Amino acid sequence: MLLLILLASLALSGQSLATIARSPGIAPFMDRGADSIDAAMERALAKEATPERIETLLRTQLAEEDRNWLAIRAIEGVAAERGLPLPPDLGADLAAAWEQDSGFWATAGGCLACAYDPAECTLSAELLCQAPMVATPLGDIAGVAKEGLAYSTGGEVDEINLALSLVGLGAVALVVATGGSSATVKIGASVAKLARRMGLVSPRLGALASDALRHGVDWARVPSVRGADDLAAVLRPDRFAPLVAVASDLGRTSRTLGTTDALHLLRYVDDAPDARRIANAAEALGPKTVGRMEVLGKSRFLRATVRLSNLTVQLFAGIIGLLLSAASLLGSSLSSLALRGLRRAARG
Repeated sequence: MLLLILLASLALSGQSLATIARSPGIAPFMDRGADSIDAAMERALAKEATPERIETLLRTQLAEEDRNWLAIRAIEGVAAERGLPLPPDLGADLAAAWEQDSGFWATAGGCLACAYDPAECTLSAELLCQAPMVATPLGDIAGVAKEGLAYSTGGEVDEINLALSLVGLGAVALVVATGGSSATVKIGASVAKLARRMGLVSPRLGALASDALRHGVDWARVPSVRGADDLAAVLRPDRFAPLVAVASDLGRTSRTLGTTDALHLLRYVDDAPDARRIANAAEALGPKTVGRMEVLGKSRFLRATVRLSNLTVQLFAGIIGLLLSAASLLGSSLSSLALRGLRRAARG
């Protein structure tokens, strides 16, 4: 019987390994659905959202030179949601800091500067100035023409901005090969360009954009681009696919939460899977997304958006069964050997 169990476990593990071998792109994890994400986040918060952690996070935010009031209010929201009172002195410090920052922005012309150029803002501006931050696709054609010419002639160019301009301008041509909505891609590319100007793009995401630019563009034809219709022959969709995926999911996040929250969350995006999982969480959690990201941190937050795939569970079950069966078989064999030894000793 033990031998049969051992053979069955071995066959199950072998089948799972063979499936993985035939599909090298297969992932051990799969995305959770909206209800599952919400439940997983609640379980994570039950462990992590302690009064001590909330206080530490808020005091750390208050100590920053440029305070991020978006993050501060989101953390306060988690505390209020879970019934965690703040220490009186911390509440007083928060109120004093808000008065200081909001008064400075109003009197120093910061709000007027934001209205003129969102790139001159911080993420706190929407709260401090009570005005929405908007990202628009204007300037994509001019950006492509100017920076594309500089790139092809060896001049200085912002590679990330150019790559995102190409994605925004060529969204229709690119989504034919990669899937998705061109409108969503345009929104995401515009948000990412604004984030670039505000210094919010992570180094790894910047490297992804630069890689698409270097290997996905026919540079000999770029100076002749005058509109979106000219880009089909210039761009290689397969090389731009990861960046387009990021733009598409960033567009989803922006549509769900608004530009400011999307900009804040973009700092945690290093690649396409990060962008997809954050967008999934945004659609599941809504306005609670930023607070959960700040309290849980990126690693715990993203872990709550995925689960083990069925194939991985099957593989683990097969391996565990194999090990248990092998251990039982070994134990049975050792027991038999011991009994035979005892019989020989008794006869002798």
